[in-house]
Amino acid sequence: MPKSNHISPQRLQYLREQKIRRISIFSTQLAVLVVFFVLWEVAADLKWVDSFVTSQPSRMWQTLLTMHNTGELYLHVWTTVWETIIGFTSGTLGGLAIAIILWWSPFLARVADPYLVVLNALPKVALGPILIVWLGNGQPAIIVMALLISIIVTIISMLQGFLSVDEDKIRLMQAFGAGKITIFIKVILPASLPNMISALKVNVGLSWVGVIMGEFLVSKAGLGHLIIYGGQVFHLDLVMTSVIILALCAAVMYVAVAYLESKLLRWQS
Repeated sequence: MPKSNHISPQRLQYLREQKIRRISIFSTQLAVLVVFFVLWEVAADLKWVDSFVTSQPSRMWQTLLTMHNTGELYLHVWTTVWETIIGFTSGTLGGLAIAIILWWSPFLARVADPYLVVLNALPKVALGPILIVWLGNGQPAIIVMALLISIIVTIISMLQGFLSVDEDKIRLMQAFGAGKITIFIKVILPASLPNMISALKVNVGLSWVGVIMGEFLVSKAGLGHLIIYGGQVFHLDLVMTSVIILALCAAVMYVAVAYLESKLLRWQS
């Protein structure tokens, strides 16, 4: 007999309530953002705040249009986004590969443990001058800065996820004669997806931090370069506009990771 597609009234009511709830949350979030910018604009117009120091939305919009007309906007945005994507991807994949090696060899994991702790605690910005000397005054130093900031966190997070998998599941696979590769693919990797997703979300922010820190130290283009330049010449409209653009780019990247999360969780289930 064909399956019935009937949905109970209770289920329909629940789905409607969830949809209304999502719409309400999004509308409130949007309203808070609009009110914030309106109050900012009004406060600047009424001289409640010094617009020279804080800028204001209308002046930021004019700065954005000027950058758009000259084409400068896309050069700087693309430079920072490209550096972040490279740093994020290499940090995530490199950290995952090293975590797999350390899981594979408990001896290496014990040897590396104190070094991972120290490297994780070390302020990576202290390595900036060294990277400039080693890699030169250009994009490689910026990308490596982003890589160093994200890779250690990825290694620690993923390795912890690998080691926290239920030992009974591993023993059961071993009882059926499964090798380490099979155990990793069939048991360890699926069970570690939450840790992997968590590492991806953390790496989004860390990669942006690494790139901006690198651009603060050495760059000829990028949003970090605009922020530093605007601060040096007291062009706060340029600084605030760059910060807003940076926030939007980071939000878009986070949404992309969240979309990947939904796909991975669907594959896991």
